[in-house]
Amino acid sequence: MNTLTQRRALVLFAHGARAASWAAPFERLRDINRARLPDVDVELAFLELMEPRLPGVVGALVARGVLDVTVVPVFLGQGGHLLRDLPLLADELRAAHPALRLEVAGAVGEDPAVLAAMSDYCLKALG
Repeated sequence: MNTLTQRRALVLFAHGARAASWAAPFERLRDINRARLPDVDVELAFLELMEPRLPGVVGALVARGVLDVTVVPVFLGQGGHLLRDLPLLADELRAAHPALRLEVAGAVGEDPAVLAAMSDYCLKALG
């Protein structure tokens, strides 16, 4: 990578669960994005119940020199966690890392293209 180009990262942000197997689809999504974005650090972070957590992931990225981070919540909708918890975490991360450019996207499930893909899946399942 060109040393003049600022390193970027994409962090997929999921809720987390007690069952380790719950993370498998999110890990596959991370791996797909890593393959499609070879010049971008792609990581997976969780809000609770699983590791790694968002502050640790972002801290490790900053330690590696990544100062441009986009967080994509892999949630279906903008519930309480995305309306309250994530903005608070983002503010704390910006305060802890003043040079960091941190952007937070909307919930993946609210994107029209994602909803269309989900509808296609539902129609396919119906036969």
